[in-house]
Amino acid sequence: MAFLSISHVAIRGVVSCVPSKIDENLDAPVFAKGEAERVIAQTGIERKHVVADNMVVSDLFLKAAEQLLAELHWEKDSVDVLGVVSLSPDYLEPPTACIMQDRLKLSESCFTIDMNQGCPGWINGLATLSSLLSHGSMRRAILLNGDASTLLNSPYDKECRPLFGDAGVATALEFDNNAPDMQFDLGTRGKDFKAIWRKAGGLRVPITEDSLKMKNYGEHILRRDTDCVMDGMNVFAFGISVAPKSVKHLCEHFNIDLTKTDKFLMHQANLYMNSKIRKKLKIPEDKTPMCLKDYGNTSSASIPLTMTSQCHEEYASGRLDNIACAFGVGLAWGSVHFVTDHIICPEPIIY
Repeated sequence: MAFLSISHVAIRGVVSCVPSKIDENLDAPVFAKGEAERVIAQTGIERKHVVADNMVVSDLFLKAAEQLLAELHWEKDSVDVLGVVSLSPDYLEPPTACIMQDRLKLSESCFTIDMNQGCPGWINGLATLSSLLSHGSMRRAILLNGDASTLLNSPYDKECRPLFGDAGVATALEFDNNAPDMQFDLGTRGKDFKAIWRKAGGLRVPITEDSLKMKNYGEHILRRDTDCVMDGMNVFAFGISVAPKSVKHLCEHFNIDLTKTDKFLMHQANLYMNSKIRKKLKIPEDKTPMCLKDYGNTSSASIPLTMTSQCHEEYASGRLDNIACAFGVGLAWGSVHFVTDHIICPEPIIY
């Protein structure tokens, strides 16, 4: 197990942004009669916010980060680190973080880093940027998480279209000698990478004319080789197995009393899976907020989006002890224990 404890870093704020366009699962043309109702009941996802009109996830990052900086009253040249965690880059080159440094008008002395990760990405990004700040040489960081997943999935694929929504989130981190430690459990199972993958588009399998053609994989499942493919049963078995184990390992290793935490924040995969994980850990429903109903699975944005959409007043007005757990693309997973104290946490921006 990859255990990590990071001292002297505090979360100062979280701001999320979602597109204004909404895709209702009940109206999705990929379903046969009566099928949409069954999928909604099982996944808990009624609708998702989706990008439109040439919008990409970095546009959502910009809105979220600008509001976060403004509400924190941080001067832009005080940001030492900018990290982007996404599977939806603006371009293959350069890194999106370099582009965001310019769009946000941050200092040219700001260190930028891209991380190519999906669902576990907020926890991975938190571990990476917090590690950089913990030494005290760099003192402020902005972490950007999210994806325009609907641009990576076939709109004619009933296995993926009902699940994924689009969102971008900005998280502010700051060096603080008095901050409680953040504690992590991280892991990877790369042998199962094809459980969630896009076959074509990288150097191993370049894009060709054939890879851009729609192919039939069953009733109401049309996709290109460049679209995301998910082995639902494999991912389900992975999630309900590794997520509870990771949380238990985290608590055992760092002597954390799970019953005394205020919030258990899970990656928003689907209602059935998340309910199974919660019950395995014997965590009360009222400690486990979910935003699946209106946002779906928003990749690495899902945990902070849950914070802003479901608990924004609690995070803004008090001190909360939290455990978060995420799992997915990689296949990879991570759990983190962290404390927040009167952070900036407004409701999501609708853009």
